[in-house]
Amino acid sequence: MSVPYETAAYEPAESPESPEEHLARLLGRALNSFELPDEVIRRLDCVLVHDSSLHSAYHSAGLHRETYRHTWLLADGSAVTLWELVHNTAPGSAPEHEVYADEEELQTATGRLGLLPDTQDFELPSLMRLWAIPEPRHVFVSDDSADHGRRLLRRAENPDRPGAETAALLATATAYEITQAFGRPARAGRTGLSYTLYQHAFLLPDGSEVSLWEVEHTATPDGRHMCEVYLSEDAARDAMERRAARQG
Repeated sequence: MSVPYETAAYEPAESPESPEEHLARLLGRALNSFELPDEVIRRLDCVLVHDSSLHSAYHSAGLHRETYRHTWLLADGSAVTLWELVHNTAPGSAPEHEVYADEEELQTATGRLGLLPDTQDFELPSLMRLWAIPEPRHVFVSDDSADHGRRLLRRAENPDRPGAETAALLATATAYEITQAFGRPARAGRTGLSYTLYQHAFLLPDGSEVSLWEVEHTATPDGRHMCEVYLSEDAARDAMERRAARQG
């Protein structure tokens, strides 16, 4: 089903959850909140009231996807909207949350899930698996590509992360795309661990492409999310399996 958002009906001041608490909860559960532009975060420092509404939803064969629109009214009379994508990666699995500052980015992220958007009658064949779905062609976004590459390398914590040569190459990128990678999983290891693998593909001025592979996981002593970046998918998956083996 699809539930379009029409007009903001801001929550009153006596709401049990303040605008600041609502924002903190949204950013805390989103796996990619560090991707939000710094300018957007700065603007959200002075929120007054907020509204949240279901924008669209899709459920089929144990897979689900919902999108929500969160809008904050600021002290200067302007408004900021964040788009939340909630989905599971396998039937019955726990939901994952992502947040985006731009609706086009939300649409791109939604398309990566491999689910038909806003269609009630679509059912996955019972024998189909996620890895049987053909890998889509890259759909590049030509918006702040160099900055995206810089932020990706900046948050990487692994000692063998790509260095200055890769950073210089990404500084010339003209477009990029982020795709969650499926396929050969890392071993589960300790209960509660979370591993997610993303491909960051960059389009260069000469038409060639280069990809970095990002591992997000919670295999840390305090259970916090950690980001590692590698030059190849094999290196990223090997790192996931080594960490899972140590934590298992």
